[in-house]
Amino acid sequence: MIGSLQKTDRAVDFLDGGQKAHKLAKELYPICRSLTGEGLRQTLKTLQRTLPLEIYEVPTGTIAYDWIVPNEWSVKDAFIKDPQGRRVVDFRESNLHLVGYSVPFRGILTREELLTHLYSDPAHPDWIPYRHTYFKESWGFCVAHRKLEDLTDNRYEVCVDTSLDPGHLTYGELVLRGRSTDEVLISAHICHPSLSNDNLSGISVAAALATCLMEEPTELTYRFLFAPATLGPIVWLSRNEAIVPKIRHGVVLACVGDSGPVTYVRSRSGHAVIDRAVEHILKHSGDPFSIKDFAPEGYDQRQFCSPGFNLPVGCFMRTPNGCYPEYHTSADNSDLIKPEALGDSIRKLVSVLAVLEGDKTYANQSPKGEPQLGKRGLMQDAKSLGLWWILNLSDGQHSLLDIAERSGLAFEKIEEGARALTACGLLREVEAHHS
Repeated sequence: MIGSLQKTDRAVDFLDGGQKAHKLAKELYPICRSLTGEGLRQTLKTLQRTLPLEIYEVPTGTIAYDWIVPNEWSVKDAFIKDPQGRRVVDFRESNLHLVGYSVPFRGILTREELLTHLYSDPAHPDWIPYRHTYFKESWGFCVAHRKLEDLTDNRYEVCVDTSLDPGHLTYGELVLRGRSTDEVLISAHICHPSLSNDNLSGISVAAALATCLMEEPTELTYRFLFAPATLGPIVWLSRNEAIVPKIRHGVVLACVGDSGPVTYVRSRSGHAVIDRAVEHILKHSGDPFSIKDFAPEGYDQRQFCSPGFNLPVGCFMRTPNGCYPEYHTSADNSDLIKPEALGDSIRKLVSVLAVLEGDKTYANQSPKGEPQLGKRGLMQDAKSLGLWWILNLSDGQHSLLDIAERSGLAFEKIEEGARALTACGLLREVEAHHS
C-alpha cells in the first residue's frame, strides 16, 4: 500500500526521487512546447520511456464546449538580423525569444516598426520574458531589455518561419487501476517552453508520483493527465464526461520545484477531502506552509472546478505563480528548481495520497461504555495512537481523517491505532455514511 511508502524514508528515498525529477526536468527544458505541436509529442514520448502513458490526438476544429481546437503551430526558424546580416535575436539560442503561436512573417522593418513587436522586462534587463499569442493572429519577439537597448540600427530583417495548419492538440493520460473505481486525478500542464518551475517541475513530480504508485497495489484508482493548460483540460473534460463522476479527489501540480514553502489552493467547495488531507499533512509536517481559498484564476483547477463539474480538485504549489521574480522569464531555468525541493514536494504528496488511501470509516464493536484496553495489551499506546478518540468517534459517521482532525493527532497515528483496534475485534470497517 502507498501508506508504506509514506511511513519511512527507507522505503522511498525522496531525495533520490527529487534528483531524478530534476534530471527529467533538465532533459525536457530545451524542448519548444506550446498549446499544440511537436514539442508536446516529444515531451510525452520522453515520459513514455518510464511510464505506460497513452497519447491522444484531438483534431483541429474539434468543439469542446465554448472552445475549438485551433490549428497546430510549428516553428522552423525565427530571427532578427541587423544591417550587417548578424542574428541579433535568434530562436535557436532560446525558444523564449519567439512569442508563442506567432504567425509567419518576413520583411524589412524600421527600428520603430520593430519595437512594436518586441517585449522585454526593464526591471530584469538580462532576462528574456515569456509571451504567447494563442488566440490572436500576431507575431513578436521577446528579448532581454539590455539587448533591446542595443538595437540602434535604422532597419532590421525579420524572419518568423512558422506555420499554422490543421493538425491536432496532444495530451497524455495514465490510469493506474486500484481495487476501487473511485479515482484521484493528478494533472500537470505541459504547454510552456523552457520554463522549469512553472511547467517542468509539475510534470516531473507527477511522473515521480506515478512511479511510486506503480510499485505497490493501491485502494484507489489514479488518473494522471498531462495536457496543455486551459484548453487541454477543457478538451479532456468534453471527451470524458462519463468518467467525471468517478473522480473523488484531485490535485493540479505546478511550481513545485523552488525552495519556497508549500502553498495549497483549496477546491471550489473549500472543504473537500483533498483539501483537508493536504492541510492535515502540511500542519503535521513541521514546515511553514500557506493555504489559500479557491479563486477562478491561475492553473487548471479552475477548469475542473467550473460549476458544470465542481470537482474536488485543488492546486499544490510551492511559491505561487507570479509571486517569484523569475516567473515566466528565462531565469526560470534548471538552476531555479532544486532536487531537495522537488523531493520534499514528492514526499508531502505521497503523504497526502496515503491519507486518501487510508481514510476509512469504522464502527465500534463495544460502544456501551469504554472497552477495557489493558486486558488487550493496548493501554500503553492508548494516548499516542488516539485509541480513546477512535473508539468514541467510530460510530459509522466519522472517518479516520475526521478523527485525526478532531484529536489533533497525525493521521498515520490514528490509522495505526485503528489497525490495532481492528486486530483485537473492537473495530469493524463499515461503508461511510458521512458527507
